[in-house]
Amino acid sequence: MLRRLYAWIIDLSGRPYASWVLAAVAFAESSFFPVPPDAMLVPMALTRPERAWRLALVCTLASVAGAIAGYAIGYYFYETIGGRIIAFYGHEQDFAAFQSAYAEWGLLIILVKGLTPIPFKLVTIASGLAAFDLPTFVLACLVTRGGRFFLEAMVLNRFGEPIRRYLEKYLTLAAMLLIFLVVGGILASRYLF
Repeated sequence: MLRRLYAWIIDLSGRPYASWVLAAVAFAESSFFPVPPDAMLVPMALTRPERAWRLALVCTLASVAGAIAGYAIGYYFYETIGGRIIAFYGHEQDFAAFQSAYAEWGLLIILVKGLTPIPFKLVTIASGLAAFDLPTFVLACLVTRGGRFFLEAMVLNRFGEPIRRYLEKYLTLAAMLLIFLVVGGILASRYLF
């Protein structure tokens, strides 16, 4: 199954709509979807390392747009949508405490958590719920998400072929590592959020 999924992403990389699919995943991950766009960005950039920078830009812009949607969910729709997303990650009890920490450390929280595997949608929804300053929020999202995706692009552009050979040889291990990071991020968010 992993090989088929990997082959699908590799095949997708050559399609004219590949950037749109990547953008949709990056957008959704910042507002409600649990799978990070890195799962698509890495194989797509490995297929065509010369496009790694462009793909990082697509991920960054779509992720920031998704962050704005997550902010809107927290600001306007917390009672109907946002609360359910927060409950999915098990944070309904400690979300009020996080909100008060947000008043003092909001910018730092956005910058740090945007680089980690902790689900970014938690930060975006919390930012809206806390009515964090929107222009500062957008700028922080650009910095943190851009930093993450462009760092990946730099590594993939520079060391793409050895990484690709390793990934293809140890695909199951790489997938398990990705799953570990996603699940670990969700679990860590319970203690660090």
